[in-house]
Amino acid sequence: MIKPDQQSEVIETSEATVVTFTPVAAAKVRELLKEENDPNLGLRIFVAGGGCSGLQYGMTLDYWQDESDTEVLVKHEDGSFKAFIDDVSLSHVIRSEVDYVDSLMGAGFTVNNPNAVSSCGCGHSFKTADDGGQARSCGCGH
Repeated sequence: MIKPDQQSEVIETSEATVVTFTPVAAAKVRELLKEENDPNLGLRIFVAGGGCSGLQYGMTLDYWQDESDTEVLVKHEDGSFKAFIDDVSLSHVIRSEVDYVDSLMGAGFTVNNPNAVSSCGCGHSFKTADDGGQARSCGCGH
């Protein structure tokens, strides 16, 4: 959740808003990219089958951009970075917000997804209205 003093960093394509990053999440990605010290790296956001709700989010640093990927530029006060989202994943995460949470329960990226009709207590898996199947019990203890 965005605190009142935070604003989301918007990534846009020519067609529509794709996804937003909170300033905390954008800063964390920039920090990870800076550690790698390779200007050709970007952040790949993807959705894969699995998890206790049927689909799960994934993020990795990646060089590769496929022709079918949507490439977006995330602008942050410390500089910008590229994000890549494949077509299949894009349909599941469009209009989502990426945040980074550091709490007593652990640290990591979370996705606030308006397309999700149900999600796991761990925040890493979800189900959309278009997905088939049923949610299963959560293997993460929630």
